[in-house]
Amino acid sequence: MKPDKRKIVLAGGSGFLGRELAEVLEERGDEAVVLTRNPDLYKGPGRAVEWNGKTLDEAWVEELNGADAIVNLAGKNVNCRQTESNRAEVLNSRVDSVAIIGEAIRQISKPPPIWIQTSSLAIYGDAGDRVCDESAHVASGYPANVCVDWESELGRAIIPGNRWAVLRISFVLGKEDGALPVLARLVKFGLGGSIGNGKQWISWIHLDDMMAVFLDALDNPEFEGIYNVTAPNPVTNSDFMKTLRKVLGRPWSPPAPSFAVRLGAPVLGSDPEIALTGRRCIPARLESAGFNFQHPELKPALQTIY
Repeated sequence: MKPDKRKIVLAGGSGFLGRELAEVLEERGDEAVVLTRNPDLYKGPGRAVEWNGKTLDEAWVEELNGADAIVNLAGKNVNCRQTESNRAEVLNSRVDSVAIIGEAIRQISKPPPIWIQTSSLAIYGDAGDRVCDESAHVASGYPANVCVDWESELGRAIIPGNRWAVLRISFVLGKEDGALPVLARLVKFGLGGSIGNGKQWISWIHLDDMMAVFLDALDNPEFEGIYNVTAPNPVTNSDFMKTLRKVLGRPWSPPAPSFAVRLGAPVLGSDPEIALTGRRCIPARLESAGFNFQHPELKPALQTIY
């Protein structure tokens, strides 16, 4: 049962998932407060308040005082050129935001009792065919180390009495934002073949199910700890692209060899390893808790979007 109207603070909430979540919250009668670096430019749902994700400021700190929950989605987009400075910013933008929220909640009289923290399935590294539930081996090296530091900082930041949850999020399928529209455009231009050898696994989740997980995390007092947030049926890159072509009514497309992806990625300012590596993750804890996926299979999920 949904509680009465609540105030939910979305730190770093001006991105794809934050805007969607703010809209869902507002539609059901909650108040969404979006903490963003550029509140004057924010045109999404909810009320925007300025923050920079690394220093205290009275305006955003006071928004936390008496709030019912904090959802932290802050972090630089990982799909960027892999320079030393970009990697440092990817790490710092995540760890700093968690640390400063932790500092803020220690300064206020009524800290939010719920902290929902986003993370990534990248913590399992390039796992090959290994099936990864929440107990799977945590990898070393970039970007897994970013996720480890990110989640470790939450352990230091939460206070006694907090109900907390870490959402290790997969590839979220949405029509208007995220990576799926980019892949759909490639398919429409005849460039929608498999990437690399096509055997790397893609763990994915429909945007509707992603929002349902957020709401469950906010509303369900039993929802606590670490969760893989992904549909129960991951697919290989080859199968993903084949299914996307079928849904969009496009014919076979030539594959993109690994060397070509690595050569072209710097020109586009992206990270080729995002496309060339993968992980086969399952939502063991969500399923054991009885979470009902609206879109458990890829083809019907894509058909609802296109």
